[in-house]
Amino acid sequence: MSKLPKLRFAPIFVLLAAVGLTAALPMAGVVPQAYAADDSAKAETVRPEIGTPLQAAQALLKEEKFKEALAKIAETDAVADKTPYEVYAIDRLRGAAAARAGDTDLAGKSFEAVIASGRLAPAEQAKIVQALGSLYYDAEKYPKAIEWLSRSLKENGNDPQTRTLLIQSYYLSNDIPRATTELQKDIAADESAGRTPSEINLKLLVSCALKSNDKQAYLSSLEKLNTYYPKKEYWLDILSRIQSKPGFSDHLTLDLYRLKAATAQLQTSAEFTDVAQLALLGGFPAEAKKTLDQGFQSGVLGSGPDAAKQKRLRDQASKGMADDQRTLAQTEASVNASKEGTGQLNLGYALVTAGQFDKGLGLMENGLKKGGLKRPEDAKLHLGIAYQLAGQKDKAIQAFKSVQGTDGTADLARLWIVQVNHPLN
Repeated sequence: MSKLPKLRFAPIFVLLAAVGLTAALPMAGVVPQAYAADDSAKAETVRPEIGTPLQAAQALLKEEKFKEALAKIAETDAVADKTPYEVYAIDRLRGAAAARAGDTDLAGKSFEAVIASGRLAPAEQAKIVQALGSLYYDAEKYPKAIEWLSRSLKENGNDPQTRTLLIQSYYLSNDIPRATTELQKDIAADESAGRTPSEINLKLLVSCALKSNDKQAYLSSLEKLNTYYPKKEYWLDILSRIQSKPGFSDHLTLDLYRLKAATAQLQTSAEFTDVAQLALLGGFPAEAKKTLDQGFQSGVLGSGPDAAKQKRLRDQASKGMADDQRTLAQTEASVNASKEGTGQLNLGYALVTAGQFDKGLGLMENGLKKGGLKRPEDAKLHLGIAYQLAGQKDKAIQAFKSVQGTDGTADLARLWIVQVNHPLN
């Protein structure tokens, strides 16, 4: 998993918009709207010894001289017996200046005091509460971020961006259980409503499982991420972990390769030749030939010290195809006469891989109905793959859903459904 991006919420600009820096300070008995919480505030003014340095600070802020503005505001500290309204006006402007100057502690303290004053209109307070949470988040003060983001959600409704910041704050403060619980709630709500969960939430859930060292949770959350946002790197990780799960049967190696070829794709010469050899051993020379042809066409095969061996393997696959075609009628009669369906299933799959979809699928369906199979779950898995190769998506999904078992067949079938529904571009 790649490193999670740290979200940004631009709290400084939200704060400044809420503060209304362009308003003039009321030193002549007139209170600008940006400083009035209600009608009673209209009777309040600031004394010149407060208003003059604050007006100068406003001018400095417009010139982006933030530290100088803070120095001007600090001149009001010497004024005694400040009224509640004067304290409110000072805190409001000091918070804006401190935010622009990058002094999170001072900005946070000042705006918390502004909120506590009770002088803000509800809409304005909502903006500042939300922005305070984001300000603390950006400053990596996660306990404070959690406090104010939680308050914002409680007072102002379930804003998705605020909620995402809150969950990331839990995660970054190492409260992994709480982050996991909240993520699961959001993802489940999205899925219930028919919405696609956000990629950042799904990635964060994967990362929570990784931090918790919960292998099963990591795999299930990675599968969910890959369902909605499929990538080769996710498929490679998933397939590796599926193969290493306790109880995964070695006889499914070829089936694992088949899924890898359909998703992350075969990468190395060893993978191409391994698939071909396993397919030949299973009686599927057309599948072996097709795999080797892809390896030669991509340039992975056909050069280097093993080039001659790879060519001989492709010749062997070509000969096997020719032999199968020559004896097809005899083989078909034999498997149809058999009391159990394994022969029909194997021959049918071989024909499907050779492009004879209708004939091959018919044989496989009959073989499954006939029964007497040593590995019936494998048979249903292979039928699903055959439907997928034939482009019959709905039947493929139906077959995959019927696969059970604890040896890895059910895992592979579940992942094939993901591949069919969400193929890589």
